[in-house]
Amino acid sequence: MKIGDKVSVVDEDLSGVITSVHGDIVVFKDEYGFTYQYKKEKLVPKNASLYENIPIVKKAEPQKVTSKKHDKNPLILDLHFHLLVKNPNDYDSFERLFIQKEKLIQTINFCRKNHLKRLEIVHGIGDGVLQKIVWDVLESQTGLDFYNKEILHHQSGAVMVEFH
Repeated sequence: MKIGDKVSVVDEDLSGVITSVHGDIVVFKDEYGFTYQYKKEKLVPKNASLYENIPIVKKAEPQKVTSKKHDKNPLILDLHFHLLVKNPNDYDSFERLFIQKEKLIQTINFCRKNHLKRLEIVHGIGDGVLQKIVWDVLESQTGLDFYNKEILHHQSGAVMVEFH
């Protein structure tokens, strides 16, 4: 290191031009005219030509792994009865509604246990009995918001649930 060389301080955002060298101590002036004294081992040469022949290696950006718990797509629960049991004709209407309600409650508990954020409940458009049960169950729950998937209440065959 000699007078006139540009240097940077290791582990500090400080650089300047060497004004004098006194044995192991180097004095340099920064761009604002302040002078500093550092030992030689605390300084590195600031010379762009040192890096001219070194190739730049671009590394691939690591893929961000997102948990399934935080997936933006909601879990979908379809309450159409033929999807819930093997032989739908073996059940009367009361049993059907009871099984659908139990499946709804199990799914809500599953979402909470696994910290899922969204659940879409498909109840279909019919005479409104199942829709009323779904809304009654959701209204009895805490820590969630729900709304019809469609804008018009009577045209919606699905409810979107968002957990807090």
